[in-house]
Amino acid sequence: MLLIPIPPVGELRAMVDSAGWWGPVGFGLGYAALTLAPVPKNVLTVAAGVLFGFGAGFLVVYLAAMLGATAAFWLGRFLGREAVERFTGTRVARVDEALRRRGFAAVVGVRLVPVLPFTAINYSAGLTSLGWRPYFLGTALGILPGTLSFLALGAYGFELGWQAQVAAAGLGLLTLAGVIYAVRSRRKGTRTDV
Repeated sequence: MLLIPIPPVGELRAMVDSAGWWGPVGFGLGYAALTLAPVPKNVLTVAAGVLFGFGAGFLVVYLAAMLGATAAFWLGRFLGREAVERFTGTRVARVDEALRRRGFAAVVGVRLVPVLPFTAINYSAGLTSLGWRPYFLGTALGILPGTLSFLALGAYGFELGWQAQVAAAGLGLLTLAGVIYAVRSRRKGTRTDV
C-alpha cells in the first residue's frame, strides 16, 4: 500500500496562499470542470474547506458549483437525451416528470440531499421541460446547506470542535430528510400506479 504523508493544515493553507489569486481561481475552475464529470464533488468541497478555510472556501466552491451546474444544464440541452442517458446512467423521463410537476421546489429538494448525483441532475435537468430560471434559482438555494456543511467539515474537522459537530449533524439531517422524501415519493408513485 502506498502511503503519502499529508502536510499539516497550516502548511497546506500556506502553499495555497503563496499561489496568490491563482490558488482559488485554479481550484474553482478545476472544481467547475469536474462538475461536468461524474466524480464526487463533496470530497472537493471538503478539500476547499481545508485549503481556503470556511469563508473563502465557500465563495470558491459556490461560484464553481454554479458555473459547473450552468454549463452542464446547457450542455445537456445541446447533447440530447440519448447522449446524457448514456453518460450519466439516469433515466431522463423520470427526472422530467418530477421537474415538470414541481419545478423550482423539485430542484431545491433534489439539491438538498447531499448523496444525490450532482452531475446527473445537472445534465438531466437540461433535457427536461424545466426552464432555465427555476433550475438556476433552485440550484442556487438548494446547494447551500450541503455546501456549507461539507466546507465546515473541511475547515473545522481537524479540530473536532462545535463547528465540525454542527456540520456533521447538518449532513446527517439532510441525508435523513432525503431518504424520507424518497420513500414518501416512491409510496405515492406506487399508489398512483396501482
